[in-house]
Amino acid sequence: MAGTRPNTAGPAATTVSPGSSMQPQAVRRPWAAAPPRRGWRAVPAPLRWLGGALATLALAVAVFLWLFQWNWLRGPIADYASARLARPVAIHGNLSAHIFSWTPSLTGEEVTVGQPAWAGGGDMATFPSLTLSVDLRQLLRGRLVLPLVRAERPTITLQRDASGRNNWTFGAQTTATPQPLRLPAIQHLAIDDGQLTLSDARRKLTFTGVVSSNERVAGFGRGRFTLTGLGRLNGAAFSADIHGGTLLQVDPDKPYPFVGDIHAGATHILAQGSIRRPFDLGVMTAATHVTGPDMAELYDLTGFTLPNSPPYDLTLDLDRNDARFNLTHIHGRVGDSDVAGQLVASETNGRRDLTGALASHRLKLADLTAIIGGAPRSVMRGTVTSPLQKAEAAKLSAQGRILPDAPLDVARVRQMDADVSYKAETVDAGPLPIRQVSLHARLDHGLLTVDPLAMTLPQGALSGQLRIDARSAVPVTGLDLTLARARVEELLPAVKGAAGVSGALSARARLGGAGASVRAFAANSSGVVAVAIPQGQMRQLFAELLGLDVGKSLFLYLSHDQSPTPIRCAVAEFRDRGGVLTVDRFLIDTAAVQAEGKGWIDLRNETLNLAIEGKPKHFRLIRISAPITIKGRLDSPKMSLDLGHAAGQAAVGGLLGALVNPVAAVLPFISFGGPKDADCAALLAQTPA
Repeated sequence: MAGTRPNTAGPAATTVSPGSSMQPQAVRRPWAAAPPRRGWRAVPAPLRWLGGALATLALAVAVFLWLFQWNWLRGPIADYASARLARPVAIHGNLSAHIFSWTPSLTGEEVTVGQPAWAGGGDMATFPSLTLSVDLRQLLRGRLVLPLVRAERPTITLQRDASGRNNWTFGAQTTATPQPLRLPAIQHLAIDDGQLTLSDARRKLTFTGVVSSNERVAGFGRGRFTLTGLGRLNGAAFSADIHGGTLLQVDPDKPYPFVGDIHAGATHILAQGSIRRPFDLGVMTAATHVTGPDMAELYDLTGFTLPNSPPYDLTLDLDRNDARFNLTHIHGRVGDSDVAGQLVASETNGRRDLTGALASHRLKLADLTAIIGGAPRSVMRGTVTSPLQKAEAAKLSAQGRILPDAPLDVARVRQMDADVSYKAETVDAGPLPIRQVSLHARLDHGLLTVDPLAMTLPQGALSGQLRIDARSAVPVTGLDLTLARARVEELLPAVKGAAGVSGALSARARLGGAGASVRAFAANSSGVVAVAIPQGQMRQLFAELLGLDVGKSLFLYLSHDQSPTPIRCAVAEFRDRGGVLTVDRFLIDTAAVQAEGKGWIDLRNETLNLAIEGKPKHFRLIRISAPITIKGRLDSPKMSLDLGHAAGQAAVGGLLGALVNPVAAVLPFISFGGPKDADCAALLAQTPA
């Protein structure tokens, strides 16, 4: 055993004798070579064909990308953009792209976007270099988000004609409703030295500005959007300074802030707000501060016909949703009156509409004169006012006129509809005892109605309606006002702390006429104006003076007698024909005197000529037979005695004094009484008041 050699060949092998019936078996050894794998031909034919095709395609793509030039796609891309924008688009320079990304980008040089056909040719925009990228992941979700838009030295020309067509609404414009500029969500907007030009025939606005938004700007305001420029708005100087938030990382789901500072003549608008969906200008909110000399001057900026007004200072919250503007939390002053409320302004198919409610805690009645085209008192005090108001004030002063001649712009009135109510809780009306004012104004295709138009007095009320039909070339105005349950002593000033006349008072004015201004309407008006005092009292001194009873009047004056005499009735009725109000009936019947009047008031030149002659009902020793006259201009009438009528009375007295006796000279001045009491019931029944 010791001589046995170790078996180093591994496991023992089985030895088979030559004559054995068992066949030899192969022995696997670890170091033996593996059997050869199956060849390519052993792969199924379909798989071989597929592999070959993919390899060929990969090689072809590699060769294509090596040889491909993006400039080959300038024409197809420009044609596609032209079809989408409905105007010619061209790429005159090189075109390059970076496509192996979830945000592929495309850069074109010397890109031009033409004007629509109606704009007369030329380019709407030129871009020496324009880069656009798109987020494919957002696109797969149905949202168009542009991670980057970079424009180098762009020139953009915006245009709108008088009919409302604009070149910033791409595609066919099927509605006359103005469409705001809408851009897809842009996360990073970079504009280097952009030039913007706007020509708006509808607003009579021209503007040239500089646009900038560059992420390379250093220091304060880095990456912010700015638009500054100058222009003209309806002939007046116009400037705009608009700043936006940073444009480096705009979130399409978060509002984009901005601040705007706009001057249009003497009108100033300051707004601070946000665009709710960047950059869709059809949805935005802003806290706004507006000041100016006349709200009517906002027409060129807004397109809405607002009434003339004194200088105003208003704050409000603006919420825009496409063509609908909600104006809430309106607060401020118009002239010397406060105002608050809310309005909704909208436009559909080219037609504007204004609805809402406004109110004042304190209204200064003089501020309403501007609404009818007059010049408010603030004009005379030298405050900031519109050129039109200054011109009207100077014109009225030079002519000695009261009724304004400023024409109603019927074209503007026909362009919009309105339904607005207004109420003033307290009123500063000077000597007039007006406590409250309320009205409801409706404008429908050129027909303006103010109904009701009401003024509350301490006792009684003035109510009625106003109708202005501006649908024809010359507006036609109808006015119907009624004063009921009023008191004379509240409307007439007191004399030495006591009422000279007291009693119930009613009145009625029904006038109609054609004219584009208040003065033209008055000069062509027709109708009736009537005033009635069914009963009351008059200080006896005034009654005797009305009858020109010198003796009795002198006695009452020297004795400080304050005793009254009854007013049985008083009626004044004027018939208006062609702007001339002629006295149709004028009678004051007191217990002591009966007075009758005649004459006219000419609204065409604002003059009057009235004569009142009183006759004592009882014996009076010395009475002058002369009427009291009121003549002159409406703004400064003069009262006097027409002594020419007393010349005969004086001549007879002188003759009697010379021929009979000096004492006989007083005989023509003695009144033995004459008029009987008037039939007041019949008189009042016939009076429209």
